[in-house]
Amino acid sequence: MTGETGPSTAPQDGEREVLATVGATGLRRVIGVGMLAVLGALMIYIALATPPEVPGWQVFLLVMGAAALFLAHRMRLATQWQLQLGTDGLRMSDGTTVAPIDRITRIERGMFAFKPSNGFILHLSEPLGRRWLPGLWWRLGRRVGVGGVTPRPQTKLMADMLQAMLAERDAR
Repeated sequence: MTGETGPSTAPQDGEREVLATVGATGLRRVIGVGMLAVLGALMIYIALATPPEVPGWQVFLLVMGAAALFLAHRMRLATQWQLQLGTDGLRMSDGTTVAPIDRITRIERGMFAFKPSNGFILHLSEPLGRRWLPGLWWRLGRRVGVGGVTPRPQTKLMADMLQAMLAERDAR
């Protein structure tokens, strides 16, 4: 025995150091996807079992039910990933960049902020394009919202670390 306690945690070539991770837990994922799926199924059931007298309402119920089912599917796919905070910024576990640290201007996480549930908002210096992974994160214009079906302790830790990184960067 050489005295090693396990595999090295230092990043290898091509790997980036991960400081914090945010992902949907199994129960939160099941509840979020399940609620959307049940909502969609109920709307379709109501539209077909007891059709409203006005055909426009039946079409509305069918379209909204299908949209809820589609959203449940998108959330199921999106929440299999995790968000990772590295020294270079925020990225997904597949390597997709969400918000580079040099483009983050501030973080907003107050009680009355327009932010996802259990999450926070990042303000960017320039827009990076639109993207939405329901239940995990979204990016619209110069804002990135992190949260949804994610646990509060994980997003709080990530927000605290990001705040410290921004303060350190601004102090230089």
